[in-house]
Formats: sequence, C-alpha cells, structure tokens
Amino acid sequence: MAEVIVVENADAAGELIAASIRALIEARPDAVLGLATGSTPLPIYRSLARSFADRPLDVSQVRGFSLDEYVGLPAGHPESYRSVITRDVVTPLGLTPGNIHVPSGDPAGLPAAGADYERAIVRAGGVDLQILGIGRTGHLGFNEPGSSFESLTRVKTLTPQTRADNARFFASADDVPVHCITQGLGTIRRARHLVLLAVGEGKAAAIAAAVEGPVTASQPGSAIQLHPHVTVVVDEAAASMLANLDYYRYAWANKPAWQGI
Repeated sequence: MAEVIVVENADAAGELIAASIRALIEARPDAVLGLATGSTPLPIYRSLARSFADRPLDVSQVRGFSLDEYVGLPAGHPESYRSVITRDVVTPLGLTPGNIHVPSGDPAGLPAAGADYERAIVRAGGVDLQILGIGRTGHLGFNEPGSSFESLTRVKTLTPQTRADNARFFASADDVPVHCITQGLGTIRRARHLVLLAVGEGKAAAIAAAVEGPVTASQPGSAIQLHPHVTVVVDEAAASMLANLDYYRYAWANKPAWQGI
C-alpha cells in the first residue's frame, strides 16, 4: 500500500518532499533524482532552492533524469522540457548542467532515443527518488491509458485531454506536440522511491484510481500499487475521493519520525 500524506496546500507538500530530497543528498551527494516538469512539482523545486540558500549544500554531484520530452520542438523552444528543466530546476538549485539528462525529442534520432536513455539511467545506477505528478487521464510521465506496466522509454501519442491540459503553456492548443518520448511505467517502477504529488479537485479521481482502484493499464497511475516504496502527497481536494482517507491520516499521525517518507 502506498503511504498517503494529506497536507494543507501545495506549498506544504513542496516543503515536505524537499526535506526528504535534501536528506537524500546529504546522505548520498551523487544521488540520482527523477525530475518531473509542469506546474505540479514547482513547489518542490522552490522549497529546495530556499533550503539550499538558507543552508548551503554541495549539489555539484547530484544527477537527474527528466521523465519526458516533446517530439519535434526545437532545442531552444521555451516549452521543451530541456528548457523547462534548466529554467525550473538546474539554474535555481545550482545543479551541474552536464549531470542532468532529458530524452531526445529530435525526430531524426527517435528510433534509438529510448534505448539510449535507458542505458544512461542504468549507467547512473538507477534513480533514487522519482518525483511524479499525475494527469487527469491517470497518466504518469506521458504514459497514457493502455500503457504496459513493463514499458520502457519510448515514443507515445498524447491524448486530446493531455494536450488540452498542457495548452496553457503554449500560444494555442494546436501548438502542443502530438507526440512525446517518455520513460515507461517499467522504467518509473525501477526507481527506488516514488513520490507522487497531486493538488486540486481535478486530480481527485485519478488519485483514487491510482491508490485504491484496480491495477489496470486503463489507469496507468495504478502501477504505483506494484512498487514497494511509494509516497503520495495530496491536498484535501485531491484526497477527497479516497475511501480509506481516515486510515491514511491515522497512519501518518502515528508514523515514527525516524522513518521519514
């Protein structure tokens, strides 16, 4: 069963998760982070940046792997995930740019891009902590409904719902790419710790399906039920459809502090 932690708001979630990431880096200076993009993880990165400013920490050896990239966006496009990771994570946290990897969305290299990315993750020793969001369709990364739980990094076609949800980052919905390259559910499940953050009523159904629903490819988020170390951090709105909410609150309130998340 995933550990479910209900917090007051996104900022509180960011502080909780950032503290866990900092502790990981303190224990392992060359820790490997799985990096999510979009608006959901921003409170985590902002909290980490504040933490590093208040109490400096050497993060020069930290390594990172982005979950995904759009196919066909020019390398310098402001909404390519290479640009987003640089802007939202690498620069504010002071990470070493060469240590942070993003799958290639260059159409010319797509046949080999997935396998290349998988080899890079393996060479790094695997991901220690993978930050995740979840889409309204239940997708993790860009693994849309129907994705195999054993899938590895590959090209996927985005659903109209996902493209519509991401249109806010572009001039128009038509500018959102149709294809992406994404870590597969099998790739994500190899990370040693999964930390899934969701806020808002719009994510409530996806969270309930991921945490308590049947394990099915129709709900990619349910793949987390097959992982031995999962932490789900949600606000009240995102937690509102969980049947066992009272138990999750009780378990968190009575958890030994030394265990962390």
